[in-house]
Amino acid sequence: MGQVYEIGASLGGTNYVGDIGRTNYIYPNQLAGNIFFKYNYNPRIALRGTFSYLPISGNDEHADTAFRKNRGLRFSNTINELALGMEYNFYEYDISAEDKSWTPYLLVELAAFNYSYVKGKNPANENIYDKKTGFSIPIGIGFKSKLSGSFAFSLETKFRYTFEDDLDYASENNANFNIEGNSNDWYMFTGVSLIYTFGRPACYTQGL
Repeated sequence: MGQVYEIGASLGGTNYVGDIGRTNYIYPNQLAGNIFFKYNYNPRIALRGTFSYLPISGNDEHADTAFRKNRGLRFSNTINELALGMEYNFYEYDISAEDKSWTPYLLVELAAFNYSYVKGKNPANENIYDKKTGFSIPIGIGFKSKLSGSFAFSLETKFRYTFEDDLDYASENNANFNIEGNSNDWYMFTGVSLIYTFGRPACYTQGL
């Protein structure tokens, strides 16, 4: 027997990898967070929905190549993301059982996200900004453990591969720079979560 539902919130940092700034895949530098809800299908699998607020930025001054440092471009953007997916626990997880109160896990999701982009130029050759929705495939790793009573915590890193190449405003529409690359942009989140578990079923759903 074990708790079937979880709600929680995460606080951490984001970073971006694209055409501007650093190329480190784990380098959180913008404060970000999310809220989530989970349904524990069985001790190995949890289904999950997450809403995230994810500011991102890039600065060529912090890049590790001379070309980017000399170019000197920078940007900032804000991503609002809704993701649905599944956690797979390496070990059976049930905080009501002392021998099942922690586990590392893998996370796979599909996500839709909203962000600003350069829509075009006005007669004065200035950028016109707008909002649009893109899609990403978040893949993550984490560790979760009982904290006390019905509370648990987790540490998690998620990598989002997007189908967009203008999170940094780099496009042929940008009046300031047109440096659109050959690969799509990534954004990442690394953080710690506080989780409250509740709802004690008669037994877990039979599954994998």
